[in-house]
Amino acid sequence: MTEVTADSASAAELRDRLVNELVAQHTIESKEVEEAFRKVPRHLFAPGAPLEKAYAHAVVATKRDANGITISSVSAPEIQATMLEQAGLRPGHRGLEIGSGGYNAALMAELVGTGGEITTIDIDADVTDRARACLKGAGYARVNVVLTDGEEGCAEHAPYDRTVVTVGSWDIPPAWVDQLAEGGTITVPLRMRGLTRSITFVRAGDRLVSQSAKICGFVTMQGAGAHRERLLLLRGKEIGLRFDDEWPADPDLLNGALDTERVEVWSGVRIPRGEQFDTLQMWLATALDGFCLLAVDPKLDTGLVSPQNKMACPAVVEGGAFAYLALRKLGEEPDPVFEFGAHAFGPDAAALADAMAEQIRVWSRDHRGGPGPSITAYPADTPDEQLPEGRVINKRHVRVLISWPSEGLSPASQGNPHQLIQKERTA
Repeated sequence: MTEVTADSASAAELRDRLVNELVAQHTIESKEVEEAFRKVPRHLFAPGAPLEKAYAHAVVATKRDANGITISSVSAPEIQATMLEQAGLRPGHRGLEIGSGGYNAALMAELVGTGGEITTIDIDADVTDRARACLKGAGYARVNVVLTDGEEGCAEHAPYDRTVVTVGSWDIPPAWVDQLAEGGTITVPLRMRGLTRSITFVRAGDRLVSQSAKICGFVTMQGAGAHRERLLLLRGKEIGLRFDDEWPADPDLLNGALDTERVEVWSGVRIPRGEQFDTLQMWLATALDGFCLLAVDPKLDTGLVSPQNKMACPAVVEGGAFAYLALRKLGEEPDPVFEFGAHAFGPDAAALADAMAEQIRVWSRDHRGGPGPSITAYPADTPDEQLPEGRVINKRHVRVLISWPSEGLSPASQGNPHQLIQKERTA
């Protein structure tokens, strides 16, 4: 007879509470994913963490680098459930997880059943050793745990019906595509112009076509697939601009921009509390050249800038000026509304703020509440003339095309169908 301890009973209660909450908020949508979450003991993959923390709606860090930055973790249950719903693992599937933690691989193993096979890989021996031990301790020793660079996938156990990438990826390596079975899909947190979306791609000939995209965040890829953003500091270490793909032609032009008077332009676009606007972020990244993210160090913040998000706010640079997305509260509690606008600094700040505000209006008119863009990954050698209209982001292995319905193009773009096709060079 199995002894039921107070800890195991408490863990079961916390697990059921967590799953009930994920179901209630529609993060878990299928019975299969719900049953997997109810069965797999999450706390066994977070040894040392209190039970309440293991079953909280939060990341559990399992390894940090010398600077204290998390490089391996048990992801927040919301994003794990979201990605598993996106991936659509079924009994008998062969699945690959890139980025090991153990818990997600166990969930995948539940979904494919004993007739399927799951392989999880990681570049860090500490991570794979820990994942292997946790999987064995939780009763999932059948999961293959392989130490290798995620860039290479794992040919040994290919082909895969489903590949799920659980580290932030800037690119899509050929091995991931080559190791897919016919009709297989890849679910990957792909970073595009600084914005990360969990995208499920299905293979269509020589390209990958998005089926779904969800906002997310992950620890970044290590090894051959690593790609760091570049930071342009504007005021000591207080304020900076993060560039993912582009870099200003002459960044010195921005010296002194913050010494100029701030220009504020309000768009007239208002939203109630709780309305999602992740498609606005992606629209601005698509429509504006010189797109980047503004970041403010909270410990050094003097209030000179007031972005919508001080950690990663959509911004744009043109010459010696920059603008960023702003949000102001209108009305009183309990039912306030918020208005989007643009704040800008530097020469020609007014024109740049006007341009951003206009794109906010375009988004509200054509894309607000819609499904968002279609995202397609083409081989890196695909020529411009073979690409449809849209924003093209060049990476090492693929060209990512972000396209929206034609009515969503700004007036300036409608006269030139290839206006938004940009040859953004990799660093």
